[in-house]
Amino acid sequence: MIGLGLLARLKGWITPEQKDGANSIVFNILFPIMIFNVLFTATIGASAIFIVGYVFIAFALAIIVGKIISGFTGKKMAHISPYLLTTCEGGNVALPLYTSIVGLSYASNTIIFDIAGTFIAFVIIPVLVAKSSAGHTSPKELVKTIFTNSFVIAVILGLVLNFTGFYRYLSASAFIDIHTNTVARATGPIVGMILFIIGYNLKINKDTIGSLLKLVAVRVVLYTLIIAEFFTLFPNLMADKIYMIAVLIYFMCPTGFAIPMLISPLNKSEDDADFQSAFISLFMIVSLIVYTAVVMFIY
Repeated sequence: MIGLGLLARLKGWITPEQKDGANSIVFNILFPIMIFNVLFTATIGASAIFIVGYVFIAFALAIIVGKIISGFTGKKMAHISPYLLTTCEGGNVALPLYTSIVGLSYASNTIIFDIAGTFIAFVIIPVLVAKSSAGHTSPKELVKTIFTNSFVIAVILGLVLNFTGFYRYLSASAFIDIHTNTVARATGPIVGMILFIIGYNLKINKDTIGSLLKLVAVRVVLYTLIIAEFFTLFPNLMADKIYMIAVLIYFMCPTGFAIPMLISPLNKSEDDADFQSAFISLFMIVSLIVYTAVVMFIY
């Protein structure tokens, strides 16, 4: 799909305006449906809260570190580069890679991490982006911008219905199939469309190659430290090889595919979108190297 997107741009099959239209469909309609369903159907047990809390703090610190070292990774991209250091693409990269090794029965090991990523991506980042792009708007207008954001609405609604037990009632009714099939139809095109858009935007500018490589190196080091801390905080879990593989693969996956769309209001030019697509594509190589090493030397 990345290759098709790249070819579509090179051959002129899809115009930039048409690509932006596809981007809007995913960003404004399909993604909020997916986020709502993830939080609506998630089982958030007490034991998982500590893991979710740690991952949330780690993702938040990644943004802060990105801002602190933006001079090193390149001042030209300092307005967007910190956001490329946070979250991991769990559902579309980590989950299929992980379950291809250990099987679907262990899928919940990576889904727990995604809960923290969902809060960062669809609550914290929209707030930060709204604040950065709002200019001199009043606090009242800023609050309105945040709480009318489709992602924030989806997160709040999903959590409220989850904690009130509505999903349990729905699961016991005949309407569960309608809900499941509708969500599957709505979210099915997301992965393909996102990868297509990433491919369409894939242009590596010679002027930014240094910043790209530095940012990739920083992300590798940062997430290596996050993985190492798992051994300190959760030694019993990490003693289980299957769980350890989940941590290794998940935290060496690229930035969440939604991040470029979430931070698009901060883009100053088309070069910013190109930089984001190139970064995610380059980090996919890191993910596949880690996956191969896990298969060969650990599993």
